[in-house]
Amino acid sequence: MITPGQLAKRAEFYQQLGQLVSAGIPIVSAFQQVLRHPPAFSYRRYLQPALADLESGFTLAETLRRLDWLPEFDLTLIEAGERSGRLDLSFRSLGEFYAERAQMLRQMLAELAYPVALLHFAVFIFPFARLFLTGDWVRYLAQTVLVLLPLYAAVGLLVLALQSRHGEAWRAFMESVLDAVPVIGSARRHLALARLCAALEGLLNAGISIVEGWEVAAAASASPRLRRIVAGWRAQVEAGRTPAELVTASGRFPGLFASEYAAGEVSGRLEESLGRLHRYYKEEGTRRMRAAAQWTPRLIYLAIVLMIAWRIVSFYAGYFRQIGEVLKF
Repeated sequence: MITPGQLAKRAEFYQQLGQLVSAGIPIVSAFQQVLRHPPAFSYRRYLQPALADLESGFTLAETLRRLDWLPEFDLTLIEAGERSGRLDLSFRSLGEFYAERAQMLRQMLAELAYPVALLHFAVFIFPFARLFLTGDWVRYLAQTVLVLLPLYAAVGLLVLALQSRHGEAWRAFMESVLDAVPVIGSARRHLALARLCAALEGLLNAGISIVEGWEVAAAASASPRLRRIVAGWRAQVEAGRTPAELVTASGRFPGLFASEYAAGEVSGRLEESLGRLHRYYKEEGTRRMRAAAQWTPRLIYLAIVLMIAWRIVSFYAGYFRQIGEVLKF
């Protein structure tokens, strides 16, 4: 389960490496310094074997892939930066990426804290009057705990379902489900395109062929849908079609992406076009995620208000019904 603290530590790790490499320090020495002052003690578990592999002559990309530690997106950018001699820029981009994710997740959790506490207060306080009158603890616990347990179970299952360690088929299914969620679905699509553009730009700068670059970048996007679309392109590109034609023909990419990519391909300035697309989709996806973080607590507030209103109406309906029964006599 990913927490804001873990994302912040990952950002700090990349920022440290970026600063050291920018200062001209060799990557082995940079890892030695980070090992002495890691973002978290748990990082030593990966940094020590990584340093041993680097000292044995492995490249940084080979070393990190052997550890099975980092996501594919991170590995792709690091490998591209190492090949192109722009490793410091790759570290800086990854540091900014994880710092923004940590801030966004921290903001969402902070805004959820009060409505979640209010929900628990409402669940525990409403049956308390009956407990005070009857002293029936069994019924009180049934009316409180049995309400909260399904909510805890639903949240736990959702967190488990969204873990990235699941297989391709399951992640594709969850992607299709989340795409139907307002705001969150479009935000995830924009961020997936941002990751694809960043990875593809780095790979092309590193001299990777356009066909291989698209396949690796699609995998780095963490979107099974994009990976599935690009998987069938190799034969068509080798037959003479350009990636710009395939992007347009697929009908699965936004019009802005297709037109900007085609313009970059025709003008021979594809890396610049990908850089602009990366910045746009990153900013747009982040903006929509922040909007989702702001609206989620409001929806919880609305649910709590409706629950309170229902309980008040139920109480007074029962109260007046009892008065009516008394008046009949």
